[in-house]
Amino acid sequence: MPSEVPPYQQISDDLRRRVTEGEWGPGERLPSRAQLALAYGVGANVLQRAQERLITEGLLEGRAGSGTYVRTPTERSRMVRTRHGERRGDSPFRADLRERGRTGSWESNSYVRTPAPEHVAARLGIAPGELTVRTCYEFLVDGRPAQLAESWEPMAVTGGTPVLMPEFGPLAGRGVVERMASIGVVVDFAVEVPRPGRATADQANLLGISTGDLVTLVERTYFDPDGRAVETADIVIPDTLWEIAYEFPVERR
Repeated sequence: MPSEVPPYQQISDDLRRRVTEGEWGPGERLPSRAQLALAYGVGANVLQRAQERLITEGLLEGRAGSGTYVRTPTERSRMVRTRHGERRGDSPFRADLRERGRTGSWESNSYVRTPAPEHVAARLGIAPGELTVRTCYEFLVDGRPAQLAESWEPMAVTGGTPVLMPEFGPLAGRGVVERMASIGVVVDFAVEVPRPGRATADQANLLGISTGDLVTLVERTYFDPDGRAVETADIVIPDTLWEIAYEFPVERR
């Protein structure tokens, strides 16, 4: 191999070749790092960096206290994001899955009177520190982790109403659009900004994936007809499990 190629890259390229040629099959454990480091004649840190490169690529996965394994390919499902979901009398997440014969559920925790961080305040068009209701979600599909979300709603919009807490009260779990409509707030449009990212340790633990795995980060904000933001959320979707499709109407003359 060319001498200018760093040792860890030479090793990762060779490990990739060995996996591709079937020396270790899907789900099979690789030799220990100490064994591989000895075989390649390098230090443990170099071998670790080589494996981390392949973990980031999705070829290998590390299991705490167990070792490094060839990742078993998983079938990606399609997650359709559409405003049609807001008109089905249920949570858009749950309604979309039900139409595909699958079950959607979630766990959540809400925190009232949470001062808005600067980046959240900018998205909501309020002053930093203004009070919000912050809700953290773990969404499940057929009982397995599927996505995470962190939502903020200005208390200036929902304070003193029956829908102050998104997951409590008469419209618990019905989605932002229906809850806001019940207090006379019309949600006219939403803006979503998707970005690629890597799972943090906390996100990976909740989603059942590996730290550093590819995820799609979706920054979503709902607006009323005057352009006032009434809710914003950060959504984390594991790329290994879901592909995202956007469905939107086409205006006709």
